[in-house]
Amino acid sequence: MNLTFTRQELQDLFVAWLALGLAFTLLLEPRLTDALLGTVGGVSVGVVIRTLVVSLLTVGVAFLLHELAHKVVAIRFGQVAAFKADYRMLGFAIVGALVGFLFAAPGAVVHRGRITPKENGLIALAGPVTNIGLAVVFLVPYLAFATSGVGGFLWDLASRGLQINLLLAGFNMIPFGPLDGRKVREWSTGVFLVVAVPSILLGIGALFVL
Repeated sequence: MNLTFTRQELQDLFVAWLALGLAFTLLLEPRLTDALLGTVGGVSVGVVIRTLVVSLLTVGVAFLLHELAHKVVAIRFGQVAAFKADYRMLGFAIVGALVGFLFAAPGAVVHRGRITPKENGLIALAGPVTNIGLAVVFLVPYLAFATSGVGGFLWDLASRGLQINLLLAGFNMIPFGPLDGRKVREWSTGVFLVVAVPSILLGIGALFVL
């Protein structure tokens, strides 16, 4: 398998990673938004930097690996595949975060070539399954820190990583529009139900519990 990236694709991935990190930082630290808008005074630089780093290492990485999983499987099936950022939606994500609302659609892996419904379904499935795997990775330190009372940066990293990966998996398995769930359902209703039902339920739980 020949996994290569063009300069434009690397730029798109990097910009999307930074933009998502910034958008979630603005959403999670409303005092920073207030300071930028001039409605309050200064905000702790240390807190902002920590939130940005946590966002980049959790939201950003979850997004990057989700998209790279699509690309890897697409190439495995002989597709020409590349990530293309949607700069308009990235801008919308940042502006939305400034007013306390975030809908992130940073772009997608576009692939072309002859393909079967099963292969297309497996390409779509790769992203959410990757996020489920990442959620398991973050679950281990999350449980360890929760029982030991560890807080601060490490706790933020574990809890945010678990939450965002469950949310991404659940959201992307919704069977509508351009989301992965629709393509998986078109290939196999059985596989869709096995993956989508727990993913969506865990995503809802992550939204309201974590």
